[in-house]
Amino acid sequence: MSSNTIKLISQILLTISVAFILNSCKEKTTKVKNDESNNKMYPSDVIPFMDSFSILCGDGTPSSELVNFEHKDFFYVENDGKTNWVVYKTPNSGITSRTSSNTRTELGQRGEWTPMEGGKLTGTLKVQHVSTSGDARVAASYSVVVGQIHGKEGHENEPLKIFYKKFPGHKKGSVFWNYEINTAGDNSKRWDYSTAVWGYDMSVIGASPDTYPEEPKDGIALGEEFSYEINVYKGIMYLTFTSEGHETKTFVKSLLKSDFAEKDAIPQQIWTLYASIGRDGVELENAYAGETQNFKQGAYNQTNGKNPEDNMVWSTGADTFDGDIAKQYKNGSYAEVWFKEATVGEGTAPNL
Repeated sequence: MSSNTIKLISQILLTISVAFILNSCKEKTTKVKNDESNNKMYPSDVIPFMDSFSILCGDGTPSSELVNFEHKDFFYVENDGKTNWVVYKTPNSGITSRTSSNTRTELGQRGEWTPMEGGKLTGTLKVQHVSTSGDARVAASYSVVVGQIHGKEGHENEPLKIFYKKFPGHKKGSVFWNYEINTAGDNSKRWDYSTAVWGYDMSVIGASPDTYPEEPKDGIALGEEFSYEINVYKGIMYLTFTSEGHETKTFVKSLLKSDFAEKDAIPQQIWTLYASIGRDGVELENAYAGETQNFKQGAYNQTNGKNPEDNMVWSTGADTFDGDIAKQYKNGSYAEVWFKEATVGEGTAPNL
């Protein structure tokens, strides 16, 4: 065999070998990419009820198709090394719903129900961050709502909001729930009555914009898990709160008959907290009876940049950086809540 023939055969074999190697690398790369795609986790993989909810994110992005949906920097999955969590993150200032000037990355139940029809919502969560700026005299400062019952008709008020709030410099924050009256007549007179779960209720505030009350001894720290169950059965709301190392707390509240239908029934907390903004309304005698409701869950940021002098309960005067979301995230002007479990369904007879 001539040297030219040998050289030609060698070149052919080399070409075939290179092609084989390149093809193998391409197949391997494709397989890795496919594996990464297959391992992609969406919020709907962690919490399966997403097909019955819609969402509004803190930049104003809405979606009613949440299966295999995420929104970068607002609604996504994070793993803490052991567990997958659904992250809800929202700035102090963004774009929000027509009925609120506070931002939210929050699920809204697409179905509706009356108090007599009832329903149940559960969640296991940890709050990772609340705004580090605000006015300590304002009750809503440094807080985020992590679960709600929201009215869908009438005044569209909220028979339930579950809050987490932590003052700057404190290790522990408070969990409390608010009941907003379904106001008789002019809704400008509405108010919330707040009940402590662990730590303080909403009415515990600072003496000046940057002085804070004593840290709650039985509070919940950032990153500490707790769970809630909202069970509305035959018009009665049953609330259960649990957290390892803390006393389990339960509450019962009728949504059919008001406790606040007369002026002399208004609690002292309301006279003290709402005096500066003149809210002293009374509630319809039948409260929320017959009015449709839905559940909400996620991070509804209660800290905003509005002037406290205009409303010393809800206008928190926090830093908003002219609505620049990246700057707000960088400077602590946001709320972030992680859920690892949640369920929604029909109300059930309570175990009393």
